[in-house]
Amino acid sequence: MNLTKPFYSITETAKMLNVNASLLRYWEKEFRQIKPYKNKKGDRYFRPEDIEVIQTIYNLTKVKGFTLQGAKDELARNFENAKAQARAVASLERIRARLIDIRQELD
Repeated sequence: MNLTKPFYSITETAKMLNVNASLLRYWEKEFRQIKPYKNKKGDRYFRPEDIEVIQTIYNLTKVKGFTLQGAKDELARNFENAKAQARAVASLERIRARLIDIRQELD
């Protein structure tokens, strides 16, 4: 994921990760590592670091099948390793998508 802006809206972040904005709000309450900036209206803006944490949580819960408590425990136990694994999964998904595009171009 190529994050070039300093902040992303909750809508942009949800689209980027293919989840609902409500899930992001829920995870924000459940995981202390997610700390979006909120303006006076209460709109959430996520930094690239927040998106990386969300991507890690997504990998743990949706890909690996951890419960929320299990994901919390894993983040507390080995946050850097969990982030590295989430980055690797995201990279492989981008490669897979590109290979599918190439195959379709060849057909």
